[in-house]
Formats: sequence, C-alpha cells, structure tokens
Amino acid sequence: MHEARLMLLTCEAARPFAERVARVLDRPLVRTRETWFACGEGKLNIGEHVRRGDLYVFQSMVGPGDGRSPYDRFIMLLHAVEAAALSDAESVTVVVPYYPGARQDKRKDGGREGISAGLFARMLQDAGASRVIAVEIHNEAIGGMFDPSRCRLENLYLTQRLADWLQREGLAGDTVVAPDVGGLERARRFASVLESDLVALSKERDYSTPNKVHRATLIGGVQGKDVLLIDDMIDTAGSVVAAVDELKAHGAGNVTVACAHPVFSAPAWDRLAGLAARAKAEGWRFAVVGTDSVQHRDTPTWYYEYPLHGLIAEVIRHIHARESVAHAQDRASRWG
Repeated sequence: MHEARLMLLTCEAARPFAERVARVLDRPLVRTRETWFACGEGKLNIGEHVRRGDLYVFQSMVGPGDGRSPYDRFIMLLHAVEAAALSDAESVTVVVPYYPGARQDKRKDGGREGISAGLFARMLQDAGASRVIAVEIHNEAIGGMFDPSRCRLENLYLTQRLADWLQREGLAGDTVVAPDVGGLERARRFASVLESDLVALSKERDYSTPNKVHRATLIGGVQGKDVLLIDDMIDTAGSVVAAVDELKAHGAGNVTVACAHPVFSAPAWDRLAGLAARAKAEGWRFAVVGTDSVQHRDTPTWYYEYPLHGLIAEVIRHIHARESVAHAQDRASRWG
C-alpha cells in the first residue's frame, strides 16, 4: 500500500454520494465547512490536517435541492482543491462522475465560442488537482485537454457492470440503439456484451437552440424488438422523446432508456412521465435507468437507479495502491 494516507473530502452537494463511497471504503470523510456569502461568493475550509494525504475530493455538478448552478458547484470544487493543495496534500484527485462542460468539447456554432471542457480541465489542474475521475465522459478526447505532466483524466466505463445489471433486471431487450452517430461506439460496446443487434438513430440538431432536436431518423430495423436506448446523459429528454417516437413508429416493442448521468433538467420529468403514460395506454413497457451520479428523490416506479459508489470505491482503492484501474473496473462489477 502506498504510504500516503487515503483521505476522502466532499463538497456539500456531493455529500450523499461521498458518504456511500466512504462506507464501502470504511473511511471517514474529512471534516469541512462550506460557506456561501450573501453576495453568492463561497469558500471551503478543511477542518483537520491533510498533509501528505492521498486526498479524493468529491463534487456533484448537477442535482436538485440546493439552488446552486453547475458553475457555483464548480467554483466550490476549485476552492476545495486549492484548499487541499495549500494544506500540503501529497496528491489531490477530483471525483466528478459527471464531468463539467463535457458537451462543450468542440466548436459547433460558427467557431466563435470557447471549448469549455478544456477550460475546466486547465482550471482544475491550476487549482492543484493531479487526477480527475469521471464516468462515461462525453468525448474521450477531453483527456487530451489535460497536461499529463500535471493532471490526468481517468474515464471509467460502465459497459460490463451496467449490461449485467440490466440483464438481471430484465431490462436489456433484444436490440441496442445508439441515440446518435456520436454514441455509436458506446452502443456497440453494450451490444457486444449483451450479444444483441445494434441500430442507430441519426439526430438533426439546431445548435443555435440548446437541447433542440429537429428529427431522429432510424438506421436499421426494430420491428417487434424490445430495445435498449443507451446514452451518456439525459438533460431535458427532448432527444429521448424524439427517439422513442421514431422507434415506436418502426414497430419497436418495450423500450428501456439507460444513461450514466440523469441530469433531468426541466421539463425532463414531465416528458418522461408522458412517455410512461403513453406506454401504459398502449400496452408496452417503458423504463428509464440512471446512475446515482445525479441523485433524485421520490422517483416514479418506471425509474431505476444503478449505483456507482461501489465502482468509484474500488477505483480509489486501486489508485491509492498504484494498481490497475482497468482491473478495478472488472472487480467492481460485484457492487452493481
């Protein structure tokens, strides 16, 4: 075991998730005090010494409940990382299953815009992070936006664990559907593990309007098939509605929609509830699966939560011991 002490620290928004990881690792969370001033400025104080610690800092970038924006939460994360670095932690690993700005990984609207995924990478490493752990990041190329001599990205895949879990729950279906061409490789991995057919949807977007999908066109056949639509995230669920409409128009049976990051910004819950009501009226099953990277309370019966904390705990164990992260992902399947 590496000689540095394994230590866990969390921002308040991520406390429920961090507590789950801490229970698996049988480690206490480092005492902290998060303060928000009346003007909206914030800071984080570490309440015990972390010198020479192998420190893991948790933050949840989105989620209901506290009224804070992803930008508020990201700045608080920077406060926590810098506080740890200035307190002489030996290493600071940021744990953000949902990486901020992941969809802003390239210029999409005429070129006169920033690439925020890279901006956030530079800010994290400048604050003192030496590693970032994310799950099913939107674009693997984001890893190249970090300076590897200062900070590295660990992108964790859910394919084997989530596929096994979906099969156990009876939600895997016969055919895996990629929601767009960009998600084809992710869907291909799931289809391979599940030994299922693979089809894809081609989305036509208007990037001048956020979360707007004009049309989804099916490439392949789903007639009489139960389908698994797999994506990295669901935001407003507009794409989900367009996809399900297209799949049902081509004769699909039951539909499961699964994602790593159930962001569910308004009006996502209403849109998904509308699909659930349609399924009930028409006699087919509709289910949505999301991980606890974003935690939701009082969820309906058609929503299933897949736990990530066992995977994150196992990965932290392996990083701390300077062992293979890929092996950790294989071992963590027992927590799913």
